Amino acid sequence: MYERIRFLREDKNMSQKQLASILGMSQTGYSKYETGENDVPTTILLKLADFYGTSVDYILGRTDKK
Repeated sequence: MYERIRFLREDKNMSQKQLASILGMSQTGYSKYETGENDVPTTILLKLADFYGTSVDYILGRTDKK
């Protein structure tokens, strides 16, 4: 999951700071999601899926179909 959220962000050519701002959080807090230091809360998973136009299942690695 952590690699997928990093890949999705990089695919949009966004920095962690830019995405964190969209999510209403700090860059440091978001960075901890990408490194796996902190688990991603359900509310953030839903926001990421909506933002990237993909499913939570894709982000979680349950499917390879975006």
